[in-house]
Amino acid sequence: QLQLVESGGGLVQPGGSLRLSCAASGFTVGYYAIGWFRQAPGKEREGVSCISSSGGSTNYADSVKGRFTISRDNAKNTVFLQMNSLNPEDTAVYYCAARRRDYYSSDCRIWGSWYDYWGQGTQVTVSS
Repeated sequence: QLQLVESGGGLVQPGGSLRLSCAASGFTVGYYAIGWFRQAPGKEREGVSCISSSGGSTNYADSVKGRFTISRDNAKNTVFLQMNSLNPEDTAVYYCAARRRDYYSSDCRIWGSWYDYWGQGTQVTVSS
């Protein structure tokens, strides 16, 4: 059974950092593009970042460029989202999502509708 499990969320002060993990089970993450999304209370889901199955291409929302970095470790079957310089506007539930691709594919999207599989989310709260 294909499953994505997010972890690493928590409470952090403004200016702090967190690293989120998206662990895949039941499939080989190297054949999938992975996206990160977030949804704050009362707001629509927002695409944050994505990484291609090859790992050679990444995309970021303007709101997180220069602060967030997405990476993947296929040996651990895990994708990471390093989040630095966090501010209260980053508070949300963060989700990872997956879409099957060729192993050397270099495309990904930060559109939610492009993805087929979703995790349950991890809460990130930025507050003093």
